[in-house]
Amino acid sequence: MGGMIHIVDDEEAIRDSLGFLFASRGLASRCWPSGEAFLAAQPLEDCSCIILDVRMGDLSGPEVFDRLLAQEVRAPVIFLTGHADVPIAVEALKAGAFDFLEKPFNDNQIVDLALCAIERFNATKAEDAARRDIAARLATLSPREEEVMRLMLTGELNKQMADRLNIAVRTVEVHRGRVLAKMGARNGLELAAMVGTDNK
Repeated sequence: MGGMIHIVDDEEAIRDSLGFLFASRGLASRCWPSGEAFLAAQPLEDCSCIILDVRMGDLSGPEVFDRLLAQEVRAPVIFLTGHADVPIAVEALKAGAFDFLEKPFNDNQIVDLALCAIERFNATKAEDAARRDIAARLATLSPREEEVMRLMLTGELNKQMADRLNIAVRTVEVHRGRVLAKMGARNGLELAAMVGTDNK
């Protein structure tokens, strides 16, 4: 599973132990001694998961998280928290954090949670890429092809489309073929699955 886990904690012992743990499980990680250092390095293209301590010397974990949100960094954030900080972590969850772990945690807990976060992030990235690809294909359609596509998505037959658009059935067939070719769909069902019903 690709991607880098970024560990942000001002305690060197925690950074070292987590870095060693992830390496022992075949996971790449990079450590940061402060929230400021991590934020200064943004944007990080390889960032698939962020492990962020709630309490740090300068910027706190939640403050770093707020700045990441403002920078539209979408990598999932897992907070490390002491018992007294659980309410803070719960608020971070409401704001969009992936999860939190209360110290002390066991090795399997944090590895499993990081793997889940990376899997979710990779799936979201793939979905985003697919949406961008579909949007780019839609942008290649002519206004008439867009009209035909919308009617295709309602399930209308070629004859019905021809009557509605006041054009020949053969012309509808040509436009329909171009729509499918440009969108990379084999038939109307594939097209509907690709673009959904929002374009009706």
